[in-house]
Amino acid sequence: MPNQKRRKDLRNVAIIAHVDHGKTTLVDALLKQTGAHVFKEGETVIMDSNPLEKERGITIFSKNASLPYKGMRINIVDTPGHADFGSEVERILRMVDGVLLLVDASEGPMPQTKFVLKKSLELHLKPIVVINKIDRPNARPEEIVNQTFDLFCELNATDEQLDFPIVYASGKEGRTTLDLSDPAEDMKPLLDTIIHRVLPPVADAEQPFQMLVTMLEYDSYIGRIAVGRIVHGKVEVGSQIVAVKQDGGTTRGKVTKLLTYQGLVQIESESAEAGDIISLSGMEDIRVGETLASPQHPVALPTVNVDEPTISMNFSHNTSPLAGKDGGRFLTSRHIRERLAHEAMVNIGIKVEEADGGERFKVSGRGELHLAILIETMRREGFELEVSPPKVIYKEVDGVISEPVEEVVIEVDPGYQGSIIEALGSRKANMTNLHISAVGTVRMEFHIASRALLGFRNELLRMTRGTGVMSQIFHEYQPFKGEIPHRSAGVLISHGPGQAVAYGLWGLQDRGEIFLHPGVDIYEGMLVGVNNKGNDLVVNAIREKKLTNIRAAGSDEAIHLISPRDMTLEFALEFIEDDELVEVTPKNIRLRKRYLTDNERRAVRNQTKKAQASAG
Repeated sequence: MPNQKRRKDLRNVAIIAHVDHGKTTLVDALLKQTGAHVFKEGETVIMDSNPLEKERGITIFSKNASLPYKGMRINIVDTPGHADFGSEVERILRMVDGVLLLVDASEGPMPQTKFVLKKSLELHLKPIVVINKIDRPNARPEEIVNQTFDLFCELNATDEQLDFPIVYASGKEGRTTLDLSDPAEDMKPLLDTIIHRVLPPVADAEQPFQMLVTMLEYDSYIGRIAVGRIVHGKVEVGSQIVAVKQDGGTTRGKVTKLLTYQGLVQIESESAEAGDIISLSGMEDIRVGETLASPQHPVALPTVNVDEPTISMNFSHNTSPLAGKDGGRFLTSRHIRERLAHEAMVNIGIKVEEADGGERFKVSGRGELHLAILIETMRREGFELEVSPPKVIYKEVDGVISEPVEEVVIEVDPGYQGSIIEALGSRKANMTNLHISAVGTVRMEFHIASRALLGFRNELLRMTRGTGVMSQIFHEYQPFKGEIPHRSAGVLISHGPGQAVAYGLWGLQDRGEIFLHPGVDIYEGMLVGVNNKGNDLVVNAIREKKLTNIRAAGSDEAIHLISPRDMTLEFALEFIEDDELVEVTPKNIRLRKRYLTDNERRAVRNQTKKAQASAG
């Protein structure tokens, strides 16, 4: 609208891309170029500050940075690239007026590229396309630009959105250029493009205060902190404000602290005005998607719509014989209930429901990784818990039971594609595309039910000897696909408590992969390893060699143990079946049967058979 006021000194922009296409590295280069952060020697990826982000090399939480440039301020938000954290991206796009769409100069547009671009186009944002990693030896920037244009067309972009500027970049080297024939020297071409092509925020400081809460943080000293962009008006420390709920109700509060960004650092400020991205405290009963407004004009802004969860797991307190022996500080259902309630408050992608009278909690999220990050975070905070296998969430569409289907892209070296197609064929996948990439790898695209993918990532690495790459994103709900094969192997189950003995494990390793090191504590019903023959087997892993005073040639064979599998949370969640659980403690991840004794398991099997017989 021509009469809308805009702040000429400010630009708000988000950086979006597929996982590992270089978003965080590019933001670090911008911080270095503008002097917004002074890097210490050897310091890299300053934006990924969370320990889990540093370990995994991915962005999990959105973060804001403020860059001074040519007398203006650019607020740039780094977003996660993994599909499981899509709710973070959806919220952030509400705060900005433009996006930098990063595309790898070698890989090209990937599933998450399509997802984040679709969301930004729906919000009528104008993207700036950044072809990153042009320094790679197999880079093909011109071809990738054409593929990106095709993706825009596929997503029904407007003519205005199709007229996107293109910047070629090497985030690692801190260089950008607008033309490949010109030498790339620094990040100024990208910064200039942001200034000229991203619209200044619509901001009328004279109107009553309004701000949409897009993120929540929590501080044990000052309480809940609401993060968002001021749409209209001004706010000062001590101002009276109201929270407009989604049902139309309001609650009053007073601004006790106001934080704005300077570089990567949040600094206290006395006031802020329309267009600024701020954090403020003082409203205890506030949630994501609600509006903070002036008491004289309590009008709600359009809320944030986030896609529904597709995967759920059951969390409960640790009931194993080793509960409390691994340094856990939070062991009861009450502790877990409080922690999950806090998570559901700050993370709108998570849903929590009570089950079994409050003894178990059904936690739903956007994918395995989404929930695995939550479990790993709780584990590091000192919680002990048991987790059930992930289950997909079914829903009824036009009277038909439907299940979530994912779009999967798999890239393997030539020669492995046959086994991959066969494996996914048995899981009822539908191949949509197959082609040879510019670097000679085979890229295959499939539509496959989410539950059929559970456990497949490890199988892919085994089939391709660790070289296969898989990325996935939610596609749509489709009619139920029928029965899908489960894990073909059985498990080795400990028959009693004690410490695992090298001699006992040595006798078991011919049956399949072992999960334990000698000397670790085990208990009845705990999983010791895999039984390749397909059935579950109760074994003795604490058996010691009987010593005698008779010596015989050849009787003292040297014990050679194959290195056991290092247990990770992702493997554990993908491996277990319905009658098994993952025990998570601050020091260990163990696998166990839901019912620990053989008699209990036999009784449950008999009850199930009787129920099936009576139903049939």
